[in-house]
Amino acid sequence: MLPVFLPEEGAHFPDPGKANPEGLVAIGGSLCRERLLRAYSMGIFPWYDANTPILWWSPDPRCVLLPQDLHISRSLRRTLKTARFTITLNQAFAEVIRRCAESSRPGQSGTWLVPEMIAAYIGFHQRGFALSAETWLNGELIGGLYGVHLGGVFYGESMFHSEPNASKAAFVHICHWLAQNGCTLIDCQQASRYMLHFGARNMPRHEFLRRLSNAILDTPIPAQTSGIVLSRTEDTHVMP
Repeated sequence: MLPVFLPEEGAHFPDPGKANPEGLVAIGGSLCRERLLRAYSMGIFPWYDANTPILWWSPDPRCVLLPQDLHISRSLRRTLKTARFTITLNQAFAEVIRRCAESSRPGQSGTWLVPEMIAAYIGFHQRGFALSAETWLNGELIGGLYGVHLGGVFYGESMFHSEPNASKAAFVHICHWLAQNGCTLIDCQQASRYMLHFGARNMPRHEFLRRLSNAILDTPIPAQTSGIVLSRTEDTHVMP
């Protein structure tokens, strides 16, 4: 199948099961809220750079983490129990996504978080469809992540850290918060050693899409939340 070229307006997407072998579903269009909602509800996400049009993807297999499968290494568990960090939810979404865009990635030059994408996800967050988790040390933002939250699904998008384990701490705490609030599926998009260490696994796209549909239908889209503290430095029981 050749990817479909999308018009600027409208939210139509082809069947993601008919993506090309690399997982490309469609090209072009815009990042308006309606189109982003439609894309994520179908298991499709945008990923491109400043030198390409908007590219829409649904890879096969799909790397996912089921919240009950979250694995925390002994070294990370020790770090969490020292309670050095304060972890918050939705306290600094715009700063988190900008820091993610600025972070260097091994083997990559530039960033896929171009200005129009940053603006689109900040708007998505303001409407209650995207979350951030932040890690603080002595009042300084040292790590965090953001992603899209629809019903019982969280789509992890990007993370950053300037101190060891800072993004991992944010990820662990948001995983627990998500599980407590009805999330049954965490989308990691493509497999990485980082996510596999947390217990993520590859899932055939058809199974991912089936679970996605059920998770979105069974759980209401959450209301916007902001400023929630998931863990403070003075907490003594950060993890069970």
